[in-house]
Amino acid sequence: MKRIKSALSLITLAVCLSQPAFAAQLPDTPDPALPVQQYVTQVNADNSVTFRFFAPNAKSVSVAIGVPTPDNIHPMVKDSSGLWSWKAPALKPNLYEYFFNVDGVRSIDTGTAMTKPQRQVNSSMVLVPGSILDVKAVPHGDLIALTYHSQALNSERQMYVWTPPGYSGKGKPLPVLYFYHGFGDTGRSAIDQGRIAQMMDNLLADGKIAPMLVVVPDTETDAEGIVPETFVPGERRKEFYPLNAKAADRELMTDIIPLISKRFNVRTDAEGRALAGLSQGGYQALVSGFNHLESFGWLATFSGVTTTTVPDAGVSARLDDPQSINKQLRNFTVVVGDQDMVTGKDIAGLKAELEKRDIRFEYHEYPGLNHEMDVWRPAYAEFVQKLFK
Repeated sequence: MKRIKSALSLITLAVCLSQPAFAAQLPDTPDPALPVQQYVTQVNADNSVTFRFFAPNAKSVSVAIGVPTPDNIHPMVKDSSGLWSWKAPALKPNLYEYFFNVDGVRSIDTGTAMTKPQRQVNSSMVLVPGSILDVKAVPHGDLIALTYHSQALNSERQMYVWTPPGYSGKGKPLPVLYFYHGFGDTGRSAIDQGRIAQMMDNLLADGKIAPMLVVVPDTETDAEGIVPETFVPGERRKEFYPLNAKAADRELMTDIIPLISKRFNVRTDAEGRALAGLSQGGYQALVSGFNHLESFGWLATFSGVTTTTVPDAGVSARLDDPQSINKQLRNFTVVVGDQDMVTGKDIAGLKAELEKRDIRFEYHEYPGLNHEMDVWRPAYAEFVQKLFK
C-alpha cells in the first residue's frame, strides 16, 4: 500500500510540475473577466465598424474588407491586452466580407459565427443594417433544405428552396427561378451571403416582385472525376468547367426540375421558368439555358464565365440561330462590374457576340466594381423584379 501511495504521489507531483509547461503551449485566450464584446467585431450606432482580433503574440495584423486591393487593406493596432483593432468609418448599409492577415497568414474572424459559406472557408461577414438585405418586420417565406438522390450523378445532394410567405401548394401554380452560385462556394453562399431570402421577403412585401419559388442547387457536382481541387488551377477552364457544366445540366433536367414539379405546385411552361447564376453559375445558366432553350423564358448571367474562354457546342449552335433566342426569351440579362479581373473578358466577348448577331439582351455594367457581391446582389434584385410579369 505504501508503494502504491508513493507511486501516486510521484504521479501527482509530475502532473503538477508539468502544468506550467503544458499551459504555455496553449494558445492565448482573452481575459474571461472582460466583457465578450471587447473581443468581437461590432457595428456601432453610427454604422462605423470596429474590427477586432485577439492575437497577443502576433507581430502584425491587418484587416481586408471586400476585394483585397491595397485601398481595402488596413493595418490594425494592438493594445496592452493583446487585442488588435481598427475602426472603419461609417459604412453604407450592406453586407461586407472581410478577413484578417495575421503575420502573413489569412484568418477568418474567430470572434464571429458569421463566416462566408465556401468549400474552403477563409472569410467572415458583417452586416451594416439599413438595406434590402436586412431581416425586416414583413411576412417571411420558408427556406427549405431539400435533400434528394441525384440519378444523374448517382449521389445524395442538397438544394435550397425559398417559398413565398403563406405558400401551401394550393391555388394556382407558381413560377420558379433556378439560381446557381459561384465557384468555390456552396449553396449556402446564395442564402447567407447572397441574402436571397431577405431580398425576396422585402421585395415581395413592397409589391415589387411576383410570387415565385427560388431554387438554389449546388453548382459544383463533385461527380467522379469532376472535383475542382483535383484540377491544376490554370487548367480548370479547359477541363473542369466543361465537365462540371454538362454534369450539372444533366442533374438540372433529369433530377431537379422534375423533383420541384413533383414536390411543389409550380408552373411547367417555359414562361414560368427562369434560370440565372453568378460567375461559374453564370456559365451554368448559359449552358443549360441555351442547350434547353425551349424550357426557359428568362435567362441571366451575372459576371459569368462564357464560351469566350470555355466553349460549348450547344451554346455555339444556339448563337447561330439568333431568331430562336429572340423569340423564346422574355428577358436575357448580362451583368458585369467594369473592373472585373476574373470574368470581364468573358462578358465582353459574350456582349460582342450577341451584338454581332442582333440577339436582344439587357446589359448592365457596374462602375468601379470587380468580381463581387456588390455587383451580384443588386443585379439579382433588379432581375427578379422583371420576372413573370
